[in-house]
Amino acid sequence: MSVDYDIVIVGGSLAGRDAALKAVRQRAKVALVEPLFRHDLIQLQAMVEIAKVVGKFNDLTRFGFLNQANGEEKSQISLEKTLLWGSAVAANVSESLSPAFLAGQGVDVIVGSGRFEVEPDLSFVVNNRKLLARNFLLATGSVPVIPNVEGLQKTGFLTLSDIYRVLGSSAPPKSWVILGGTPQSVEIAQSLARLGYEVTFIVNNPYVVSSIDPEIAQLLQAQLEVEGVRVFTQSTVTQVREIEDKKWLQVRDTAVETDEILVAVAEQAFIESLNLAAAGVKYNSRGLSVNKKLQTTNHRIYACGDVIGGYNLPNIANYEAKIAVKNALFFSKNKINYRAIPWGILTQPTLAQVGLTERQAKNRYDKNDILVLRQYFKILVSAQLTDETTGLCKIIVRRNGEILGASLFGAEARESINIIALAISEKIKINKLANLSPVYSSFSEIIEQTAWEWNKQRFENTRRQDFWDSVFYFLRNRI
Repeated sequence: MSVDYDIVIVGGSLAGRDAALKAVRQRAKVALVEPLFRHDLIQLQAMVEIAKVVGKFNDLTRFGFLNQANGEEKSQISLEKTLLWGSAVAANVSESLSPAFLAGQGVDVIVGSGRFEVEPDLSFVVNNRKLLARNFLLATGSVPVIPNVEGLQKTGFLTLSDIYRVLGSSAPPKSWVILGGTPQSVEIAQSLARLGYEVTFIVNNPYVVSSIDPEIAQLLQAQLEVEGVRVFTQSTVTQVREIEDKKWLQVRDTAVETDEILVAVAEQAFIESLNLAAAGVKYNSRGLSVNKKLQTTNHRIYACGDVIGGYNLPNIANYEAKIAVKNALFFSKNKINYRAIPWGILTQPTLAQVGLTERQAKNRYDKNDILVLRQYFKILVSAQLTDETTGLCKIIVRRNGEILGASLFGAEARESINIIALAISEKIKINKLANLSPVYSSFSEIIEQTAWEWNKQRFENTRRQDFWDSVFYFLRNRI
C-alpha cells in the first residue's frame, strides 16, 4: 500500500502545531488537520502578567512610594485594555506557529473535523478527503469536565474558553465562584482577586492542586487567602440555584452567593467524533491509553498532550510531541520519562516542581535514605530588595547526593527549577549545586543555599561530627 504522508497529525493545540513543525523539519511529508484551535492558555498568561503588575503597584502604594493627590480617585486598571493586550499577545504567539507559517514550511494544513476509517486501510477522512499515512498522531487537546451538580446546567456557568468574552463585556460579574482543581484555575483565581473581584475558590481535594507537595500547597493556599480569595478545600458543591439574578451554591453547610461560576475542575480528552473505537484505540475517563513510546492500542496511532490525560501544560505536551514524532517517523524506541520534566503554576509567587515530592520519595525509597533540604527565600538579598520574601525551596535527595525532586514556591521559581531539572536529567549530584556561584544578587542563589543544607544534615551524624572535630583539633595544634 502506498501512502500520501509520513505522518498525519490531528491537532487543535499548540502541541499539534509544534509536532507538525518538528516533523516537516525532518524532511517528512506532513498533514495537519485542525478542527478547532484554542489559545486560552496564552490569554490567561497575559492576564497573569497584568495581575502581577497590579500586585506590584499595590505594594508601592502600601509602602507609601505612591501617593494619591487630595481628592484624586484611586487608580483603576482597565480590564478591557488588559484583555485586548492579552488577545494581541495570544495572536502574536499563535502567529509563530500559524497555519500560514506551517504551510510555508511545507505542512499540508487542513481545517475541518474528521474521523478514522479502517476499510480497506487505516485512514483519516476530513472534508471528503481520505488521508493515508505511515502513522498518525493525535494532539487534539482537552475540554473541561463538567461536574454533575444539581442545578448547575440550568443556572449556567463559564469555562476558561469563554471567560474572556464575559470579562470584556460592558458589565462583567463582580463576584466569582471558581470550581477549581487545575493549575489554570488557581492562576485565574489570583488574577481576578488582584484585579479587584471577589473570588471564592472551591476544590474537593485537601489541597488547591492535588499533585503538588503538601507543604508547598499550604503556602500557596495561604497566599491566595492573603490576597482575598476565599478558599474551600475538601468541599463539594451539592446544589446550585438562581435567586433574584444571583447564583447560590450549597458548599457543605454554607450557602455561597455569586454573580458568576467558572468551572475548571479537570479536563477530559477531546476525542468524541474521531471514531477511535473502530480504529482499535482504547481510552478511559482520563484520556487515551498509551505505552511508554506514546503509541495507543493501535500501534500506528500515537498521541501527545493532555489528550492522554494530566494537566494542560504546554512544556510537557511539547516534550511528548518530540518523543511521539521521533517514534512515528523513524521507528525508534524513545520512551517517555517525566522524571526531569518540570512544570509550574504561574501564580505570584510562582510555584514550580520537578521529579518526586517528599511523600513520593519516601514511598519509593527507604525513609532513612531520604534527606529533605529546605531554605526560605527571605534569606536572599534579591528577595529583600524586591519585597518578595515569601517562598520556600525544597529539594529531595538521597544520602549519596542523588537528586530525586524539588518543589519551589517563590519569585522566579519557573526559571530556577530548570537548573534542578537539568541536574536530575544529567545525574548531577547535590554537592555540585552547592558549589554554584550565582550572580549576586539573584533568586537562583536559593538553589546554592538549599544545596548547602545537604552538608549540614550529613554532619548531624554524631560519629561524623566527632571525626571532623578530631581532625580540625589536630590541624589547629600542628601550627
